[in-house]
Formats: sequence, C-alpha cells, structure tokens
Amino acid sequence: MKIAEWKEKVENHGCYDAVAEMLDRIEKSKLNAYITVCRDQALRMAEKYDRGELNGRLAGVPVAVKDNISTKDVLTTCASKILSNYRPVFDAHVVERLKHEGAIIIGKANMDEFAMGTTTETSYYGVVRNPYDLERVAGGSSGGSGAVVAADEAVLSLGSDTGGSIRCPASFCGVYGLKPTYGLVSRYGLIPYANSLEQIGPMADCIEDLALLLEVIAGKDVRDSTNAGREFRFVPDEKRLKVGIVKEMGGNDEVMGRFNEVVEVIKQHHEVGEVSMPSFKYALAAYYIIAMSEASSNLARYDGVRYGFALEKLDSWRRYFSKVRAEGFGEEVKRRIMLGSYALSAGYYGKYYLKAQKVRTLVIRDFRRAFEQYDVLISPTMPALPFKIGELADPLTMYKADVNTVPINLAGLPALSVPVGFVKKLPVGLQVIGNYFSENTLLNFGKQVSELWSG
Repeated sequence: MKIAEWKEKVENHGCYDAVAEMLDRIEKSKLNAYITVCRDQALRMAEKYDRGELNGRLAGVPVAVKDNISTKDVLTTCASKILSNYRPVFDAHVVERLKHEGAIIIGKANMDEFAMGTTTETSYYGVVRNPYDLERVAGGSSGGSGAVVAADEAVLSLGSDTGGSIRCPASFCGVYGLKPTYGLVSRYGLIPYANSLEQIGPMADCIEDLALLLEVIAGKDVRDSTNAGREFRFVPDEKRLKVGIVKEMGGNDEVMGRFNEVVEVIKQHHEVGEVSMPSFKYALAAYYIIAMSEASSNLARYDGVRYGFALEKLDSWRRYFSKVRAEGFGEEVKRRIMLGSYALSAGYYGKYYLKAQKVRTLVIRDFRRAFEQYDVLISPTMPALPFKIGELADPLTMYKADVNTVPINLAGLPALSVPVGFVKKLPVGLQVIGNYFSENTLLNFGKQVSELWSG
C-alpha cells in the first residue's frame, strides 16, 4: 500500500479505524512477519492523529521497524532467545526521526537471529512466510520488513542490510528496498552484527515513498562516529544514463530470462554496456570472514548478567557464561561466532582476516574503475526465485545465495532492489548499484525502470 492510498483511506474512515483494520489483518495473518505488535500504542497515536495532534511528513502512517533496531520500552529481541526479555531504555536515531515526523510504529518485524541469514529461518520466533507463496521464504535477514509491506501489514518498513538483508527480501516479496551509502543513515540504536558492513535502510511499495522515508531517516547524528553528517533530499531527474551490466553477477535460467528482458527495455532509453569485476570471485569468502569476525566480537557482550536471557542459578563464571550462550543463541549464530573467533585467533589473523580486508580493497578498486565508465551498475538482486522453506538446509548453499549483494556492502556503496514482475507467480528483483551518495540517481533510475516495465 502506498502512502497516498493510506491517506485516502484515513480521510474516508479516520486513522483509528484504518489502523484498527490493519491490526486485525496482522492478527489473522499467516506470515509470522511480526515479533511484537504495538497495538495499544498504535491506536493511541491514531487517536492523536484524528484529533489533529500528530504532525509531520509521515503523520498517521504505520511503519514497521526491524527487531534489531532499538525502540524505547518496546521489546527488541533480534529474533533471539538471548534477548527475549530485552526492552531498550532509548530509541534508535531512526526511530526518533520517525516519531518526530508523526509516524505510527505498528510493530517490530521478524528477522533472522541477529540478522544472520538469508531466509529468516534462523529466527527464534519461526520463519516468515512469503506473501505470494506460504510454502516459501520471504528472504532475509529483514524478511518481516519485506513481507509486511507486500501484504499491507504496514505502509513502510525499516530493515538493516549487512550483506543484502534489505535487498533480498525486497526482491523475494516484490517491493522496493534500498541499502544506503554506508554512513548516510545513523546506526545509533542498531544492535550490531558487523559494524563496518551494516546499514539501516527503507522498504516501501513505490519509489516516492522509499525516497520520503530515506529523507526522514538520513542525516547527521553525533552519536554515531561513522555517520557522514549528510541530509538527503529526493530530486526528480530523467536524464539518460550509462548503465553497466556486471558480468560476475548472474542467476539461474529463470532469473536471467527476466533480467535480460528488463535489459532490453532499459536499452531503449539508456546506454548499456558490460563491465567485469575480477575481484568478485573472492568477495563472498572475504565478506563472510569479515562479517563473522566482527560478529564474534560484537556478540561477546551477551553474558547473561547485564541484560537479556539469564540462568536462575549462578555457577562458576566460565560455566555460567558458556551455558547462557549455549541456550540463548541459535545454531547459525553459534556457527558464525566460532568461525569468526577462529579467523581472529593467533596464527590465523593474517591468513584469513587480513587477506579478507585486502580483497575488500580490491573490490572497492573494481567499483571505482567501473564508475569511471558508468553511472549505475545492474544485476539480478538474487540469483534464484524465493526458496521453499527448508530448501537451504546446507549453510554454504545459503551463503552462496548472497553472491550478488555482498560486494556492495564490502565497498559501502548504495544499492536498490526494484521489483520487475513475476516468474512462476514469484517476484523477481533488479539490483541497481550506484557510486557513493548517489541515492538520487538510483531512485530516479529505479522509477524509470518501473514505469518502462509496467508501461
């Protein structure tokens, strides 16, 4: 549902009734897209809107927030048992901005545990189902954030993207999802997985709504040392662009068939060429070494003492610490902590982690060379159609599914997933990659593609 459609509904029926109807839809939903639904809070905000007491660019608009983004006094679990009772005492920067603009936080969206996954199957609260086929996944790790927008269980949503976690569910759920330039949106209040890779970003049903949400959440925040201190304003533009197809980013026959159709449409209005990125064959391995290493450090804070899941009986510190983490973390999280700890251990740091950082530099250089020739780069967002639940039982197969998305996070670049129709009644996404802080170019190109494709 677009913001314009929501506002029309509110005008006809009142915000309270419109929000109540959405909450009823969520309650009856089979998607399992929410971990926490803020029913009472949302209805109170809707009443305020009806009384004329709620103002701002998103006044009265229901927004879902991924459950690894802090919301004051509202359960924030990261879809993990170890945080199943955690209620933050502060709002994340992006949540402060949403509230300042009058948005209604309707709930906390389900996700892969600590954002570690591609299918939302690692969630302690169960898998999120795809709105187009309940036997398939909605993508991950922001699966709930994608599903709620596609199923009209929210108008907008926020996700986080460490290696494709916004773009994957956007593609699988047939919505728009943007991973902004690293540093454009403050990460203050985002519970960390891999600090140097992750970025909060918007998901919506159209480009205009996506751009508006990005305008709201982007900007200066002194509490985040990686924040670029830049605001964002969407400026419509229809100029002809040089578009590069990345040879190393592909997909299976079904996905590539649709991608090639979209490319033919793009060629009618833009100059299209092909570009090779030799470093990409190492990018996936480098990404997972870096991400897991950072995760092993970040997740060391969960000890069962300061907050979150705890045991009733305090044994020796070593046994207590180990038992809390053994019971509190899921299998995928444990796997990544152990692999990350191994990569950072004495004797292996140079062999793995340092080499991965060198590959990261090569990826950045390849992108830099590509953007000397092209304005944007394109590829399929995901190499396959939405997977059936349980299909990716092997962790390595799941990791390989991120092959088209992780290079962007290594370089800190912005990337947009644009829905380009359906294959076998399942959504397909086009990934558009831009240079640093070129979100306007991405959004305008994405809008053109959408109009050309639908037209």
